[in-house]
Amino acid sequence: MSSSVLTIQNCIFPEMHAAPTPRRRWVLTQDAFDKLLISLDEDRDTASEKYLEIRSNLIRFFQWRGTPFPEDHADETINRIAKRVSEKEEIRNPASYYLGVARMLLLEINRERIREQQALTEMPISQFESESSEDFDERIELLRSCLRHLSDENRQLILQYYHGEKGEKIDSRRKLSERLGISVNTLRMRALRIREELQRCAENGHEHCQAMR
Repeated sequence: MSSSVLTIQNCIFPEMHAAPTPRRRWVLTQDAFDKLLISLDEDRDTASEKYLEIRSNLIRFFQWRGTPFPEDHADETINRIAKRVSEKEEIRNPASYYLGVARMLLLEINRERIREQQALTEMPISQFESESSEDFDERIELLRSCLRHLSDENRQLILQYYHGEKGEKIDSRRKLSERLGISVNTLRMRALRIREELQRCAENGHEHCQAMR
């Protein structure tokens, strides 16, 4: 089974894992991202540098606290702040503000982890063994079906975006952005939108999938 498919499955079916990220209902747009950059600095280049530094710090924040998907949690933090900026909330101290939102997200992640651990301890072992394998296979097959409804371009993009581990994944994304002639940030937003579509397909069934192309 493709490691990329498993990684995407981890993202769009977060409830299967110990520390899920709450599902996004608000989608990051180019306009919202531009406003986020402006909130960091009026100069685009300076704002981009600050953004990359903040994102890197957020990833380290979640890595040090043992969350399973530090990059995704960092992106969720940024998305939440981008939503607030788009709603005209003023951010006076970005570094402190971003860290505060990250801490709130970490609390959510840890609360969900505790709930899942309690649920697992209360579940009979035989029930867990009989259901987990079937659920896993069903979800993988559903994800594969949703992937088939993507255009060839989007399917290849999302699979390559999640290919590899750590350093390999970073290098793969850099090469992908160069091949497509877009920035890494633009690539990230495209991947987020495709992932949102896959999640909606998985939640709502194939009727929604028909509109994914």
